Amino acid sequence: MTKSELIDFVSEQANMTKAEAGRALDAVLDGIVDGLKEKGEVVLVGFGKFSAKKRAARDGINPATKEPIHIPAKMVASFKAGSKLKEAIK
Repeated sequence: MTKSELIDFVSEQANMTKAEAGRALDAVLDGIVDGLKEKGEVVLVGFGKFSAKKRAARDGINPATKEPIHIPAKMVASFKAGSKLKEAIK
């Protein structure tokens, strides 16, 4: 499902215009991003948990040239599905 398909779904389910649904979805996504930046996690009970994790620096290989490269440490987003979501997609 794409973002535009999700906006269409939300607008139908919540009986709102597509513009309102788009703004609502953008607000939710912005809230998740802000929660990850400020607290390092966002928990939606039953749905899942978004968390920010630190990925350690490591050495890798450039696949095009086969030369070794250094990959620096960075923060990455992670998601762990909750129990209700796991049951729903079985």
